[in-house]
Amino acid sequence: MINRMTKLRWRRRLRLGKRQVEDFSINAEEHLDRHLFRRLGRLVQVRRFVVSWIALFILLIIGITVQLRGLGQYYQVFKPAVGGTFTEGVLGTFTNANPLYATNPVDSSVARLVFSGLMRYDHQSNLVGDLAESLTVDDRGTHYIVTLRKNIVWHDGRSLTADDVVFTYQTIQNPDAKSPLFYSWQGIKVEAKDSLTVVFTLPNALSSFKYSLTNGIVPKHLLVGIPAAQLRSAGFNVSRPVGSGPFKWETIEVRGNNPDDREEQVGLVPNGAFYRGQPKLQHFIVRAFHNEQHLLESLNSRELNGAAGLETIPDNLKSITDIKTYNIPINGEVLAFFKTTQPLLSDQRVRQALVMAVDVNAAIKKINSSVSIAKSPLLKSQPGYDKNIVQFPQNIAEANRLLDDAGWLKGKDGLRAKGSTKLNLQLYSQNTSDYTAIAQSLRDQWRAIGVDVKVTLQPDSDLQVSISSHAYDVLLFGISIGSDPDVFPFWHSSQADPRSANRLNLSEYTSKQADAALEAGRTRSDPAVRSAKYRSFLEAWRVDAPALVLYQPNFLYASYGGIFGFDSSLINHATDRYANVENWMILQEKVAK
Repeated sequence: MINRMTKLRWRRRLRLGKRQVEDFSINAEEHLDRHLFRRLGRLVQVRRFVVSWIALFILLIIGITVQLRGLGQYYQVFKPAVGGTFTEGVLGTFTNANPLYATNPVDSSVARLVFSGLMRYDHQSNLVGDLAESLTVDDRGTHYIVTLRKNIVWHDGRSLTADDVVFTYQTIQNPDAKSPLFYSWQGIKVEAKDSLTVVFTLPNALSSFKYSLTNGIVPKHLLVGIPAAQLRSAGFNVSRPVGSGPFKWETIEVRGNNPDDREEQVGLVPNGAFYRGQPKLQHFIVRAFHNEQHLLESLNSRELNGAAGLETIPDNLKSITDIKTYNIPINGEVLAFFKTTQPLLSDQRVRQALVMAVDVNAAIKKINSSVSIAKSPLLKSQPGYDKNIVQFPQNIAEANRLLDDAGWLKGKDGLRAKGSTKLNLQLYSQNTSDYTAIAQSLRDQWRAIGVDVKVTLQPDSDLQVSISSHAYDVLLFGISIGSDPDVFPFWHSSQADPRSANRLNLSEYTSKQADAALEAGRTRSDPAVRSAKYRSFLEAWRVDAPALVLYQPNFLYASYGGIFGFDSSLINHATDRYANVENWMILQEKVAK
């Protein structure tokens, strides 16, 4: 227990502590009164002095800040930076990433980013090696030898070898696989000489063969166990594709419950083992838009960094300074193909009159796209093009004379007929703003010389059916020619036969002179010799007038804020916009000069 003495001791200590606190409080009050409150009055007397010093201090801070910013313009600049997520909107539907089946714009875009081919086109449309380190051809032009780059790996880490290349092309050649590339590879022998060497043996010399080596290569170790007949629907194609391209598959997300608002979104990440260097973007997202309006709305709301598949940019978006457009010429042409086997068009005088009746410049002015006029079945950039051998220029008087000589006479209604047969033609084209404008212009200009033309515009899926069956009199359509001048598929008589592989001779044009020239030109490798061979083709084509050449189209690409490293001056296909995608950047950082 606590005794009385202890209690008294604690009380004395408590009273002593209270006195000390009281003394400290009194002393603190005296100090505050003496050193602060009694001196506050003096501040009034020196207020101008204090204010001056404070103002001077503020001005000094402002001056230093302005100076640092000013000097930063001389010693620092903004430069593109690594990182960021690039979101690209593409008009279309995602169905298949496998390059053996990818044909629509979205599928082709994803396949190009995930898979690599033996060859590729650079940003100036030059054919260069991709997986191929070198490509050689023998003197006969029938043996092509491809040597692969060393240490190329698939996204799963397995080595890419010649066996993968052989497997890819033998799968294409297998009719059970049903690849759209099937007909282009018939009769070609593909074999692996060693792990890095592939030999292609052709039945005949073909100077343009190397341009067919740009399709993606697929991994044998992941697909060899799948029957060819089931390959088109394999899970590999839509959920876990493995390639060797600049980006690796990460995920796919499907949004929307009905076709109107449905959207597929494919997420990709950089391939750190990519042979041209790891891409500088942190993520790449491909969004498939089924509706053009939704694509434009997403671009306008800054949800997208880039947009592909648009024909034009609406006026309300053109006024936005942050939206940049790229109009990239494509190695292709838009033509009005005349079905020469149709009785009304079998007379070359009628076809010549249709060509001479058209002012191409006036027709092109009807569309909003920026395009270049074309006048020949060969492009200006190709060997064999001759500016002196092009289609007939506009000549209304001569067009009328030709039709009169052919027996097609104008009636009271201004339209032509031969007896009871009227000169009525059915023009088919795709239902887009550009094609609609061109088709209407052609209709009006041909009506001016007495030819009655009915225009039928179809969605792409329906038009493809019309094209495959050649169910038209005139077809307004665009074709991809490519860098090489081998236009054999479009104008050789063998390609007009219903039994031919693709039946790309849309005019069903037949000419012994043109056939001989096309056959000779595609077997020569020397540009001068090829040009000489193609001269005869151009002369026959001009007189026979199987089509009206209109323009070389551009690929329209829109971006929000610009893309650093995007540098394409000429492309063969829309996916060639990715020629240097590993260098694309969208971020900026300030660095010293």
